[in-house]
Amino acid sequence: MSTSSHGNAFAAPKLDATGRIPLIGLDMDRMREALAVHELPAFRAKQVWNWIYQRGVRDFDAMGNLPKDLRALLTQHYSIDRPKVIVEQKSTDGTIKWLLSMSDGQQVETVFIPEETRGTLCISSQVGCTLTCKFCHTGTQPLVRNLGAHEILQQIMHARDVLNEWPTAAATRKTEDDDSLTNIVLMGMGEPLYNYENVAGAMKICMDQDGLAINKRRITLSTSGVVPLIRRCGEELNVNLAISLHGTTNEQRSSIMPINNKYPLEELMEACRTYPGVSQSRRITFEYVMLKGVNDADEDAERLTRLLKDIPAKVNIIPFNPWPGTVYETSSNTRIDKFSKILMNAGISAPVRKTRGQDILAACGQLKSESQKARKSSVVAEG
Repeated sequence: MSTSSHGNAFAAPKLDATGRIPLIGLDMDRMREALAVHELPAFRAKQVWNWIYQRGVRDFDAMGNLPKDLRALLTQHYSIDRPKVIVEQKSTDGTIKWLLSMSDGQQVETVFIPEETRGTLCISSQVGCTLTCKFCHTGTQPLVRNLGAHEILQQIMHARDVLNEWPTAAATRKTEDDDSLTNIVLMGMGEPLYNYENVAGAMKICMDQDGLAINKRRITLSTSGVVPLIRRCGEELNVNLAISLHGTTNEQRSSIMPINNKYPLEELMEACRTYPGVSQSRRITFEYVMLKGVNDADEDAERLTRLLKDIPAKVNIIPFNPWPGTVYETSSNTRIDKFSKILMNAGISAPVRKTRGQDILAACGQLKSESQKARKSSVVAEG
């Protein structure tokens, strides 16, 4: 299935469950167009935009500089809602995981990871996943649908709600010297490049200095290797790129990541070499999950150094995080350390990622929801 037909087959709903149009996810031009239907002047769209993205309001009645009748009109036709929190879990290490329900009842998981000098939010781009990577818990859940741009942004805005990070004045804005939300990683449920249009729309608003104002250098998109869209992502978004690699030969990678049958390593590596903006100061991150007896031999590490020899690269070595029903085991600490040292001796940065949130199934590869694709007779109208 092509990326375009994939987007059509698993399209996100355009209206919420009440039939209203979400204003979250509309860029400024589209917001002006939406409000112009009601003969509202352009400056009103700017006011609404500021309330949504700079103040984080969740109710039109909180927009104090708008006339009461306009607030009533907006409430009738539009929404600025957040997802419903089904479950919030907190790990012993401070990680927070939310199971969030969108307006049609479909659910995704979002994870916030606090650290000493930053806070990283791992967001989802799809309900479920189509890739069936063998070591990933999300891959055991069939793809239900794409998330809309508004639903991608809603995850970030929900986290800002919980973390109390909506400044009412510039003087109250948090700095990046604490564990506030500073970084976004598209590493949750789904393959971002199979939902590129919605992901791109959301990230442009996320990076807009008049929007959520998160610098593109602090946003990382992780892909399993949808080669045709990698260059476009670099040209249009220019965010940091992470490649979910996990194998050093086509045979090995295809056995655990079926997408490699469509986009083999040769094509993937060439797309990485030519990724716009890649340099030694802005390297591509290659994620490598350590699976005992599968991809963790010295020979794998040596092949990996050869694969990356002409690519500005960093390798994140990830101890496998088990989940119920998995057949895989994580490599021993000794094996992981040896693997890392082989890469570092070849001049490749290869830190071992610290596992976070494992006790609440919030670690890498552990996210999943119980959402199922609805029968056609019961699907919410998409308008």
